[in-house]
Amino acid sequence: MVSEPNGPRPTLEAVAARAGVSRATVSRVVNGGAGVRAVVQERVRQAVRELGYVPNSAARTLVTRRTGAVAVVIAEPETRVFTDPFFGRQLRGISRALAAADTQLLLMFVEHRTDYDRIGRYLSAGHVDGALMFSLHRDDPLPAMAERAGLPTVYGGRPGWAGADRAPRAAPLLYVDTDNRDGARQAVRHLLDRGRRRIAVITGPLDQTSALDRLDGYREALGAAEPDPRLIADGGFTAQGGERAMARLLDAAPDLDAVFACSDLMANGALRTLRARGHRVPDDVAVVGYDDLEPAAWADPPLTTVRQDVEEMGRLMAGLLLRLLDPRRAGGAEGAEAAGAVELAPVITEARLVVREST
Repeated sequence: MVSEPNGPRPTLEAVAARAGVSRATVSRVVNGGAGVRAVVQERVRQAVRELGYVPNSAARTLVTRRTGAVAVVIAEPETRVFTDPFFGRQLRGISRALAAADTQLLLMFVEHRTDYDRIGRYLSAGHVDGALMFSLHRDDPLPAMAERAGLPTVYGGRPGWAGADRAPRAAPLLYVDTDNRDGARQAVRHLLDRGRRRIAVITGPLDQTSALDRLDGYREALGAAEPDPRLIADGGFTAQGGERAMARLLDAAPDLDAVFACSDLMANGALRTLRARGHRVPDDVAVVGYDDLEPAAWADPPLTTVRQDVEEMGRLMAGLLLRLLDPRRAGGAEGAEAAGAVELAPVITEARLVVREST
């Protein structure tokens, strides 16, 4: 019989009596099941369900030295995070994998430089078992903070911060990224195949490796180590930035006939500027984006873009961290499946061109 809502909470002793095992056995099952036969584990879990037993999280933390929580640190202000569907999609992948592994998600943003001290203190105080960090910039102190705290960490994006290439290192840096160079090459080669010759690029912030890698892919596809600087503008990975960058490009190179925007949001901004200036897409200027998230389908005309599976990248990040925290995590649950599907090594996912009406 399940305990009454206002009655006394079921105890370990009550569960042990119901399952016909010792209190120590119940404790081991509740805290992971190590060293307990499967048939006994199932008997204990059945007693837990019948009695409505809920483990005391503080007591469990003392036994396991685990909090059951993971920090997700996004090195961007919350206004950027909540207006860019990239972050929502990645968080969905992370959240689903962690929830399936009975692990809580603690979300942290960097609104101001002063936030780094607050985040660093929190991460080093033992409140979380590990961290997932993404949208990092070259001068970001977060990786060094995590390393000093000895906190298991998985990164979103190729490491490019100061000290990332330091050697020797006790363990390799773990990260999940997409093949940004190849995605950019596919985008620009598609434009070349369509007969476009004056191809501009709207980059993200060049203190982030994703933006640098996409710019490098653009250069490689053009076959020019130093393309015309008038054809390069930074749009900051935002729609407003893409709008302004497109205006600068048109002013500097009015003969351009195509633009590769390194995110769908920036591509949408570019479309607004082109429309305002009287340029037809794709007749006068062809446009390619990157991400293949909601803004690509909403665009007018719908965007040709480079698809990266952002939700899956989030799942893979969480899976790597779960495996790092507990190599025994594997099984049928979604999060455990993600953890078991990857090795303890960086993961690079495929980028794939999706052709629509904007080219």
